Amino acid sequence: MAYDVTGDGTGPEMRLAESSWVWQRRGLPIAGRRYEHGVTVHGRSSVTIDLNRRCTAYEARVGVDDSTLGLGRFTFSVRADGIRLWSSGTVKAGESAVPVHVDLTGRRTVQLVVEPHSTFDTLLPADWADSKFRCS
Repeated sequence: MAYDVTGDGTGPEMRLAESSWVWQRRGLPIAGRRYEHGVTVHGRSSVTIDLNRRCTAYEARVGVDDSTLGLGRFTFSVRADGIRLWSSGTVKAGESAVPVHVDLTGRRTVQLVVEPHSTFDTLLPADWADSKFRCS
């Protein structure tokens, strides 16, 4: 996915100035399974994405990155145009990735939010694996 400073405005782009630290990567490990691609964020994060076109859905699998060595608990949520459309409930380290499917019909902006369950969890990595937007 492009960043707003390098994108051309024709597809989904991350707003760098309004987003937390994000690492786009391959081989994200969650509960012993590797996912092809996605993003890793800190335990308290918000990533804002401008869709820039008609998109019908956002899909991903969320979980605690295996690099935490069994530590960490988070709640993941997806917001669109300021409205929370999906929430994971508590996701713990070692648990299988939770599937995400959010209808984005008519939406313009998406926020991927992670909230830690303790101060310590803020420091740990959380993953949005196999993250993709379905757009026309």
